[in-house]
Amino acid sequence: MFASLFKLLGCTGQAKQSDNRVKADTLNKQIGKSIEDFNNRPIYKILTTQTIDTTSDNNLLQTVFDNLVEKCPQDYTKEYQTVLGWTKSQQAIFIIWLLESEVNNGGYNQFYYNSSGQYAELATGALKLIGALKLADLTSRANQIYKKDKEKITKYQDGTSEGFSKSYDDNPLDKFDDEFYDLEKKENLQKLQVNFIRNHKQDFIDK
Repeated sequence: MFASLFKLLGCTGQAKQSDNRVKADTLNKQIGKSIEDFNNRPIYKILTTQTIDTTSDNNLLQTVFDNLVEKCPQDYTKEYQTVLGWTKSQQAIFIIWLLESEVNNGGYNQFYYNSSGQYAELATGALKLIGALKLADLTSRANQIYKKDKEKITKYQDGTSEGFSKSYDDNPLDKFDDEFYDLEKKENLQKLQVNFIRNHKQDFIDK
């Protein structure tokens, strides 16, 4: 009896392991396909009304951002002036993308540290434009703290990864990161931006 039970348990265990391997293989294939699809996505140097109208909501924001990146000069020192020459709608999508990606990756500290920080003052208006009023208020407050405590925040930022890491110690911007992550659940930036693009598509088309 015990031998039969052990045999049954052994078979069950093998079946579970096999099932887990199948699930893992399926997940890896899905991830691989997603990466492949992303790398092979169409990037439009010229954005038309038809492109916007026929692009799904899931892909529209990426499509518009890719188009804006194509408009950026190779010389990053000229990027800011180039962006200022765009429509307010284009500026908003570009700046919000930078803000969201930086804060989600390394907080407001990283946003200000990288070249994205040059758009800090414009970010508040960009968020207001698409209707993300709470995130606009949050970013405005973060900007004020950064200005006030910039010397303390950037004290160890000497261009090295060690110095950047140390700048997170007792950083007054930390509290804004948690609030940003919480507000993102209430103000869906992707949905707000997609709706904004569809309602202002004339500001994004090239012809």
